[in-house]
Amino acid sequence: MKTYQVPQYGDISQMQWNEHPIPEPGAHEIVVKVAASGVNPVDIMIAHGDFKLLFPQKTPFTLGNEFAGTVSAVGSDVTRFSVGDEVFARPSEKYMGTFAEFAVAHEDDVALKPANLTMVEAASIPLVMLTAIQAFTEKTKVGPRSKVFIQGGTGGLGSIAIQVAKHLGAFVATTVSTPNVELAKELGADVVVDYRTENYELALSEYDVVLDTLGGDETLRAMKVLAPGGTLVSVVGPPDTSLAEAAGKPLLKPLMFAMSRKPRAAAKKLNVQYKFLLMHADGAKLEEYRPVLESGEIRPVVGSVFAFEDTDQALELAEAGKIKGQPKPKPGKIVVEM
Repeated sequence: MKTYQVPQYGDISQMQWNEHPIPEPGAHEIVVKVAASGVNPVDIMIAHGDFKLLFPQKTPFTLGNEFAGTVSAVGSDVTRFSVGDEVFARPSEKYMGTFAEFAVAHEDDVALKPANLTMVEAASIPLVMLTAIQAFTEKTKVGPRSKVFIQGGTGGLGSIAIQVAKHLGAFVATTVSTPNVELAKELGADVVVDYRTENYELALSEYDVVLDTLGGDETLRAMKVLAPGGTLVSVVGPPDTSLAEAAGKPLLKPLMFAMSRKPRAAAKKLNVQYKFLLMHADGAKLEEYRPVLESGEIRPVVGSVFAFEDTDQALELAEAGKIKGQPKPKPGKIVVEM
C-alpha cells in the first residue's frame, strides 16, 4: 500500500511516498481501507517535531490523524465491528498514520460513520469534533448559561466548535473575515465579529470560555474578553503540565511549566485560567454524537478536497493558512480523498 511519510523531523517539504504491506490487525484492532483523511494543524506540528519529547516516533513514520473508510479486517477479539462496516475515527497517537491506503486503529477509537455523510464529510469531523467536545466538557463545563468565544469560526475547528457549543446550549461569539460573516451566522454564532473591521476585545466582554485556535499574541489578546474566573482553552498555545500528565511523562512537567509561563502569568493578572488541550481519541463519544450528525444539527464544513497523491499540496495549504500574508484556505476543513 502507498503511505505518505515523514522521513525525519523538519520541514513538510521533506515528506515522501513509500510502499508498505497492508497491516494485519491485533486482537482488538481493525484495519480500514481509507476513503478520506482530514488534514489538521497537528499534522504539521508533528512533522516539525513539536511533540517528539512526549510522543516520539521512529522515523520514517506515516502522518495523518483521522479517517473515514470501510473495515477490511478485524482482530480476533473485536466485537463492535465487522468487515464491510463504514466507520470514522481519530485514532490514538499509537495508531497515527491515516495518510495511507489502509490504516489500523483500536476498536475503542472508532465509531460507525453517520449514514447521511459522504466519506469526505465524515473524514473532516472526528478530530475537530472531539477537540470541541473535550474543550467544552472536560477542560471547562459549558452549558445553557455559558458565554463562549471561538476564534476563527469558519475554520476546520471553529466551524464545528460553534455547533458543538450551541448544542450544549451556549451563547456563542466568533471572529471571521468579511466574506465569511454569513456562514458563521448560519452555523449558529450569536455574535459575529469581522476581524478586518473590528477589534474583538473591544466588542466582547464577560465571556466564560475562550477557545483559542490562533496562538501567539492572539492567545493573550483573547484573554481580555473573559469574565473573572473564566477559562481560555488553547489548542495551539504553549503546552502546560496537563500534557505531560496525559502523556505519562511526569519528568517533563517542569519543562511544560516553563513553556506555559507567559500565558499563565497573563491569565493570573486577569484573574482567569489558561489551559492547553491536546485532544484524545474517543470512539464512544463519536458514537454518542452520531445521531446529532445524522439529524443535521451539527454538519461538516468541508473547504478544499485534494486527491491522495496531492497530500503534499493539502499540507502546504494548511501551513500557509497560518502564516500572515499567505493565501487563506476556503472556509472549513481540508481533506484528502483516496
